[in-house]
Amino acid sequence: MKKINIVKSNEDFNNIIKNGKILKNKYYIIYYTNQSRDIYRIGISIPKKIGKAVIRNKIKRQIRSILYNNKEKIKKLDYIIITRNLILSLNYKEKEKELVDLLNNL
Repeated sequence: MKKINIVKSNEDFNNIIKNGKILKNKYYIIYYTNQSRDIYRIGISIPKKIGKAVIRNKIKRQIRSILYNNKEKIKKLDYIIITRNLILSLNYKEKEKELVDLLNNL
């Protein structure tokens, strides 16, 4: 994922969460908003309840990989992806299926 496709600033995170629409399942919460851009931007947040930093970073890498492999299916919106505790019970393929299915529901 290129750096221009990443939501980094705290202000952008808060704006998307505050003004965006929400989509949920058992494993993910996705806030999204249309910022009328020609690219998509994604921010990933993993709560500390999930585990230590090594596990949280592994999940972030897996989510980035899933999004990169399915970038043609992603609409040109701004997204904040937050994971839930049950994400630890899934393997990579199941994480991919759940996230892609949720993104297709937009």
